[in-house]
Amino acid sequence: MSTFPDYYKLLGVSKTATTDEIRQAYKKESLKTHPDRIVNATPAEKKAATERFQAVADAYYVLSDPTRRREYDSLYTSRGPQEKTPDPNASANFFSTFANMFGGRGTGPSATGATPADRPDADNMFADVFEDLLRPEVERHLPWWTWLGAVCGAGLGFIIANIPGLMVGAYAGNRLGAIRDAKGKSVAAVFSDLGGSQKAEILKALAAKVLGAAANSF
Repeated sequence: MSTFPDYYKLLGVSKTATTDEIRQAYKKESLKTHPDRIVNATPAEKKAATERFQAVADAYYVLSDPTRRREYDSLYTSRGPQEKTPDPNASANFFSTFANMFGGRGTGPSATGATPADRPDADNMFADVFEDLLRPEVERHLPWWTWLGAVCGAGLGFIIANIPGLMVGAYAGNRLGAIRDAKGKSVAAVFSDLGGSQKAEILKALAAKVLGAAANSF
């Protein structure tokens, strides 16, 4: 008997969950299952973690889009309870059989990241959520270059034209520094360049924050 992936169980949500509830569930599950959280893992452990992380991404890709979710639900209701499973392997089989039904027809927040007959890119999908989770922290950064530019510009301006030069130089340096501040890499891009132990620590800290907040909300 063929098995059918139960994406609702994979994300830990009810069949009536809203899109926002599905996204919140994906944030939690992707942090819990991300393979980079496992330091010094054996190849088998890494493979199992990667498969589950991919299956969680599959679940979010399907359930976060109204059209894909509706088509999935029509298949879901036609399967008996004994056929449905949260086993990640069932998700791989599902996409190899049914992915063409999703091709080019998604209109929701996760409409990108997959092509007809392909599974979604789990890393790219996680990068979007990762940016969202860390955005409040990143946006608190101090504009070092903006202020350094203002100070340096003011100094040069004062040397050249005293007080008027100081004012013009400070403004010009401030604007140039702001441009430099705005050219930073995305958080996800920086994260991908880190070593394994650094990634693990960041993911564990984020998971503790997100899962802790979720536990406190109940």
